[in-house]
Amino acid sequence: MAKPKPLRQSLPGFVALLSYMWPYIRQHRPLIAGSFLALFAGVLMRALEPWPLKVVIDHVIIPGADGVADGWIGSLEPLTIVAGASFALILILGVRALSSYWQKVGFALVGNKVLSEVRAALYRHIQCLSLAFHSKTKSGDLLVRVIGDIGLLKDVAVTAFMPLIGSVLVLASMAGLMLWLNWKLALLVLLSAPLYWIPTLILGKRIQGVSRKQRKRESAMASTVAESIGAMQVVQTLSLEDTFSDQFGKQNQKSLKEGVQIKRLLARLQGTVQLMTGVSTAVVLFYGTVLILRGALSAGELLVFLSYLKAAFKPMQDFAKYSGRMAKASAAGERVVQLFETPPDVMDAADAQPAPSFRGAVSFDHVSYGYEEGQPVLRDICFSISPGQKVAIVGPSGAGKSSLIGLLSRLYDPTDGRVLIDDRDIRHLTLKSLRTQISVVLQDTLLFATSIAENIAFGATNSSAAAIKEAARLASIHDFIEGLPEGYATQVGERGVTLSMGQRQRIALARAALRRAPLLVLDEPTSSLDKDNRHAVLQALQEISADRTTFMITHNLSDIEHADVILHLEKGVLIESGSHAGLLAAGGAYAQLVMSEYSREDTDA
Repeated sequence: MAKPKPLRQSLPGFVALLSYMWPYIRQHRPLIAGSFLALFAGVLMRALEPWPLKVVIDHVIIPGADGVADGWIGSLEPLTIVAGASFALILILGVRALSSYWQKVGFALVGNKVLSEVRAALYRHIQCLSLAFHSKTKSGDLLVRVIGDIGLLKDVAVTAFMPLIGSVLVLASMAGLMLWLNWKLALLVLLSAPLYWIPTLILGKRIQGVSRKQRKRESAMASTVAESIGAMQVVQTLSLEDTFSDQFGKQNQKSLKEGVQIKRLLARLQGTVQLMTGVSTAVVLFYGTVLILRGALSAGELLVFLSYLKAAFKPMQDFAKYSGRMAKASAAGERVVQLFETPPDVMDAADAQPAPSFRGAVSFDHVSYGYEEGQPVLRDICFSISPGQKVAIVGPSGAGKSSLIGLLSRLYDPTDGRVLIDDRDIRHLTLKSLRTQISVVLQDTLLFATSIAENIAFGATNSSAAAIKEAARLASIHDFIEGLPEGYATQVGERGVTLSMGQRQRIALARAALRRAPLLVLDEPTSSLDKDNRHAVLQALQEISADRTTFMITHNLSDIEHADVILHLEKGVLIESGSHAGLLAAGGAYAQLVMSEYSREDTDA
């Protein structure tokens, strides 16, 4: 990787994130222009602020100090000069307060709107990343990036980054005005600038490094929490509470140490900047007084110069003050950009077209696939299925059954070969139009924390209440739902934990029935069910799979005796295919599998 440029080294998160934020930023150009106009007005008022006091000192308190006492100002009464200067000061401070208000509100609106849109874009991007990515990435880490990192960027953009833009403008303006007022005094200040930036850059780099480690630590903590809460039943059953608490506690202590280290570095940086500010002010005060005594400078001009000096030092003090938040935001920006730069493994091709209504013919043409390069999970799979046929996929665990049906929905793309539906390579179809015509029921049925009716209607928007109830009847779950106190409006717990496994499975079948997709995929739909629930689900499957091309993975061979085609996989290879009767007659591996299951059932009986 090429060595990053110095600017990127100082604020890599913001600089890299800018390319992703720019399309959203330019949508708010009028608001940005208004905010910068208010910023410029504030800088102008800051430049004018000390001048009324200069006029009072040079024309009233010490008349003739600036050599223009005989001018039009000197012809006025002292109280008139003071009254005019006071009015001018009130006007300047009023305009400055108003511009400051609009500047802060405008930049806050821009920061909040842009980063809210970036967060939405990041969430959409995560949803488009492949299952291969999600299988390797901890959900807690992704949660911290979407909520925590973007939230930190939003907070810092409003409270630190955008105000610092104004501070840089103030610094440049004040430096120019000081050179105009007295170039000798200004050179003294400018020569001391490296004394500010050297410790700022050194300590700022250390703060950024520690902040990056702390953000990673916080992601690890979030992953631990998400993992333990998501598997709380297993944690409590195996008495793993202390194990997870200890793991979290160690990470928490390390995060605490890193937080303390950041505070110490910040305190050192702020102290250094304050010390240098005091030294520079003292030098200017001493040399400026010498110039006044020599008659080369008026007292009012020294006052204006010291006011500009204070205004010029403020951005440096702000940078020291905000360095910790800026460093954390920089680390957060890097993590957000890293996620944005992760390309989806599966996406619409440039020539992808919306899929027509499928008839349901499916073919695998010499398909191979592996999650890792050089480690194929499926090898040279070939078969053809006619519309409406029922297909059973059998084989030992790890044979590649779930990977095979994942290829059908383009959760992955084959490394070799083609998957065709109705003689069309599915890579030339848009993902949305493909997946809307495939209903999937998984072994671990996922229900959302909403009503039963809404859970059934997911994936079939704008479904009527009558259609939802009809789908529930097909799945043999309607009577149960009607018997609940709130019927179809009953709220289910997160992941459907308030329902039994059989009830969740039948609600998932109702969802598939409502969708009426021409292809139905079932991944171990009865494996975790007792005898009664299994019988109810199998009856529901007969209703729902009618006239649909159906793929079912199962270890219960008695469920597939009436399948039109059985695909037998072992170690990623399709070793047999055919009907139940045909494969038994062939006396191959499938026949031995069936005989061993019957023998086991006889033994258990």
